[in-house]
Amino acid sequence: MISHPPPSEEHIDDQMIKMEVNLDDISGEWLGYVMDLLFEHGANDVYYTPIYMKKNRPGILLQLLCNREKLEIIRGILFRETTTLGIRYYPLTVHRAERKFRRVHTKWGPVTVKEGIYNGQVIQRAPEFEECKYIAHTNKLPLKNVYEQVWKQIHRK
Repeated sequence: MISHPPPSEEHIDDQMIKMEVNLDDISGEWLGYVMDLLFEHGANDVYYTPIYMKKNRPGILLQLLCNREKLEIIRGILFRETTTLGIRYYPLTVHRAERKFRRVHTKWGPVTVKEGIYNGQVIQRAPEFEECKYIAHTNKLPLKNVYEQVWKQIHRK
């Protein structure tokens, strides 16, 4: 059995796979459906890039990252749910920064802020988008105003 560190601790994950397929003749709606399926079945990241294929046909490059344990189920989804006839995949090592979450209080309510930590130092901060979006919508505010308030609270001494 593979031992995994807690997801919030900084660690090296050497059990990752990068998978990619070139797609043509597939609708945008299908791509959204496939992305949802891939995430539901364990993909860590899924993204699309516009490309040009043989004979200058426009297409989509679907790339994803998943744990080696998920390879079979992800491969099945790609073959069953897309127009691909071939999948490329590569072993990949991912260095993951530590993640911590803290609450910041704004005048409209609390917002979770995710902090990325590398070698004990905060290297990245990001307010949780869905919480900011909810506050903006509920209070009929521009989203940028919510973000500005969160950043002020983060940097307040």
